[in-house]
Amino acid sequence: MAVTSRFKRGEFYDELETMPPARRQRYLNRRLAQAVELAYHKALSARALLDGAGLGPDDIKTVRDLEKLPITRKTDLLELEKKHPPYGGFLTIPPEDVERVFVTPGPLYEPMQVASIRWFAKAFWAAGFRKGDIVTNTFTYHMSPAGILMHESLRDCGATVIPMGTGNTEIQIQTMRDLKVTGYIGTPSFLMTIIKRAEEMGIDVRRQLSLRKSWFTGEMLAPSVRKTLEETYQINTAQAYAVTEPGGAIAYECREKSGMHLMDDYVVEIVDPRTGRQLRPGEQGEIVVTPIHNKTWGLLRFGTGDISQLIVEPCPCGRTASRLGPLVGRTTDAVKVRGMFVVARQAEQVINSFDPVSKFQLVVGHKDQRDEITLRIELKAETEDRTRLADDINRRFQDVCRLRIDNFEFVGKGTISAESKTIVDSRRWD
Repeated sequence: MAVTSRFKRGEFYDELETMPPARRQRYLNRRLAQAVELAYHKALSARALLDGAGLGPDDIKTVRDLEKLPITRKTDLLELEKKHPPYGGFLTIPPEDVERVFVTPGPLYEPMQVASIRWFAKAFWAAGFRKGDIVTNTFTYHMSPAGILMHESLRDCGATVIPMGTGNTEIQIQTMRDLKVTGYIGTPSFLMTIIKRAEEMGIDVRRQLSLRKSWFTGEMLAPSVRKTLEETYQINTAQAYAVTEPGGAIAYECREKSGMHLMDDYVVEIVDPRTGRQLRPGEQGEIVVTPIHNKTWGLLRFGTGDISQLIVEPCPCGRTASRLGPLVGRTTDAVKVRGMFVVARQAEQVINSFDPVSKFQLVVGHKDQRDEITLRIELKAETEDRTRLADDINRRFQDVCRLRIDNFEFVGKGTISAESKTIVDSRRWD
């Protein structure tokens, strides 16, 4: 089903949002079959995936048929991009037709067409962003796709966009005051940083700033933070679930804020991560995503590593797509920190390259509304210059993982056991 040009946006972004469930299922099945056909004939890694499972494109006609395919994970993509550079064998168009390439940690190279960079617009529309809004976009425009994807999607909703990125907190505050910014896009922790700094500067956030809307992804929105923003500062909050590799926003909140509606640009499964079998609504499992809108990137059945469940009960907002429940954890060795994934294999490559290190462990915590990374290290020799070693590790870690280590903890020999996890997520969300 194509969205007709006669559709006039009101509360809903397009006709797909209110499509009857049975019709939506037929739509998803048809688009899935088309996506598999394209990937099989144009993307050599997708073809190898089906051939390896003894399947052809005619064997994948419905969402249920996806169970026949193995799950592809980020670690697989990293290996495939080494084997078939630069796109891992998933490019479905001639290389000279690629209009933009985004680089994400790994690095992973993701080809994209300009016509497909408004994938967050539906999420922004549901959150109330419209013409007349002035929005500060604090997602990075450097290498990561987030900044430009958000920017173009906001423009599609009619909003004026200020490309800010993170950092420069006082300039962010001055810009909000001078331009009467009404909306914020970014992570909840950075917005809280802005608010706290504004108050330290003697600014009454409710009265002296025009900020009334906020939208988050890439980081957990704790209920306590949402309550503070909405009740104390009168800033409406909305969030979305986004995954870079499949291409953007997977699910988004409506005004009811009771789960996130699935985008119709993807087939989303909740599966048992051990077997890949699809689970029933209400059962918790791994989120697995197959893009059916992307004619550039033939990715099939991408395992996100995030754990959630499907909610199929009707939503009072009128949108008919199923919803994702809360994210409750990770199934893999990758942990999302301040909007970026830290993958155990990458961390091992970085830190084990330093000869003085005997053992290490990364601990992810949450303090003062901000994610923190602590690196625990056992040294081979206690005479090592710890300050210099910490600085050298941090520089290399930032180059590879795009994040800074906040704390270094040098521990005695035998503290970190051989069975210890490389990354420990100690965060608790109230």
